[in-house]
Amino acid sequence: MTGKPSVLFVCVHNAGRSQMAAGWLAHLAGDKVEVRSAGSAPADQVNPAAVEAMREVGIDITDQQPKILTIDAVEASDVVITMGCGDACPIFPGKRYEDWKLDDPAGQGIEAVRPIRDEIRDRIEKLVAELLPA
Repeated sequence: MTGKPSVLFVCVHNAGRSQMAAGWLAHLAGDKVEVRSAGSAPADQVNPAAVEAMREVGIDITDQQPKILTIDAVEASDVVITMGCGDACPIFPGKRYEDWKLDDPAGQGIEAVRPIRDEIRDRIEKLVAELLPA
């Protein structure tokens, strides 16, 4: 990795897990990391429970829209983190891939989304420590 690291978060609908992860990374790393998110079958909007869960911790993701996963987005990223995407994610040599097993917040109430949000934060804190060593 040279220059500013870039991370792409991918889940099927790009409406919950990947949006919360992108929100956490942007919040915790600021402009030191380029943040992207996408989905193999994007939803019409970000999951309202995910938006509310992030709002509770002071992170506003209301301006985000689910986006389609593109080959260009994968090629432009140093780290690709999938969250239940399966085979829809293209693999390129030289990229770092991780698959995070996380519960899907789709159709869940805020009480079920909070622990997912918190687990994502823990994983993002570890990722930031790896990407931006002190």
